[in-house]
Amino acid sequence: MSTAVWGALLGAVAGASVVLVVARVAVLRRPQLSERVLPYLRDLPQRDQGPLVRVAAPTSAAAGIFGPVLRRGADLVERVLGGSASVRRRLERAGLDRTVHEFRIEQVVWGLVGFGAAAALGLLRALGGHGSPGSALLLCGLGLAMGVFARDNRLSSQVKERERQVLTEFPTIAELLALSVAAGESPVAALDRVVRRSNGALSRDLARVLGLIRTGEPVGSAFESLARTTGLPIVARFATGITVAMERGTPLADVLHAQAADVREAGRRLLIETAARKEIAMMAPVVFFVLPVTILFAFYPGVLGLRLTTP
Repeated sequence: MSTAVWGALLGAVAGASVVLVVARVAVLRRPQLSERVLPYLRDLPQRDQGPLVRVAAPTSAAAGIFGPVLRRGADLVERVLGGSASVRRRLERAGLDRTVHEFRIEQVVWGLVGFGAAAALGLLRALGGHGSPGSALLLCGLGLAMGVFARDNRLSSQVKERERQVLTEFPTIAELLALSVAAGESPVAALDRVVRRSNGALSRDLARVLGLIRTGEPVGSAFESLARTTGLPIVARFATGITVAMERGTPLADVLHAQAADVREAGRRLLIETAARKEIAMMAPVVFFVLPVTILFAFYPGVLGLRLTTP
């Protein structure tokens, strides 16, 4: 077979490969039906599906191969650790759109990362002649457990961070609602205006409340659901206050202004208490770093002069 024929065959194979790659990339980049429809349904509430588990279709070979293994690992973690109600509660408070099973899969992935890091460390120790198989196995098991618990700790940190954001946004949101209600708008119209012109953790919670109202649920029941799901007492009081004000005819603008003032005052008190607790910690750099350096700079020239003048 001549060189020209070989060149033609290799060129044809390379061209076919490029065509296949481009066709596959075009299929993967095509937006799914849910991505095209869900933006128009963003106000609808996401009902809890109970024991049903949402399993996304695998979009890659890795997801198709390792997906069943990860799901079995997630089931094992759920049986060992338990506490699915607590995890579901924290996922709601963190504002994460995940099921408990999906979170368990993330824990398995974090555990495998810790296992891999521990295995690499054990291999390096074995190559250096300082390790044994028993210690390597113990280290790998410890890395796996630390990875699983690190993801759980990360979820708790996400809950605290989101609650901090909610507390920061609450006075402004409450003032905007009070101004809208005082201007003559109904509570639902005021809520819609504030949700459309704000962006944040509390705004997303109020958007879910607005979605419940638009699907036919009474305003009081929608805010009561917010009070039940939130982990912050101030937000629960806010939702309860709006419900009571609408049921009993209390001026809603005054209630919102008062709650915003209470949150600002609570923030000031928290700042003062935090500063008081950090006072000793703030003294540590001064005592252990700044003061010794100052004394050294003050006395060292004199000590050096005494040494030079000593006969």
